[in-house]
Amino acid sequence: MTISAAMSISVTGMQTQSQRLNTAANNIANASTPGYDVDQAGEMIDVMTAEQGYAANAAVFETGADMWDLLLTIKRD
Repeated sequence: MTISAAMSISVTGMQTQSQRLNTAANNIANASTPGYDVDQAGEMIDVMTAEQGYAANAAVFETGADMWDLLLTIKRD
């Protein structure tokens, strides 16, 4: 796998986790709406796991960026 591919996958992962967090936040915000059935505990678990997933993908992206920086430094020397 290339560095670019790993970074692209991590961006997709961050976007997915952001959407997951948005969905959970929307469900929590509408929990008191009549007829809107929400498992608030489950939604809070989704919030926490989305946070962890986003952080993991961000770490992969940062590692890829560091690798690119290193390669550019080597190429200049």
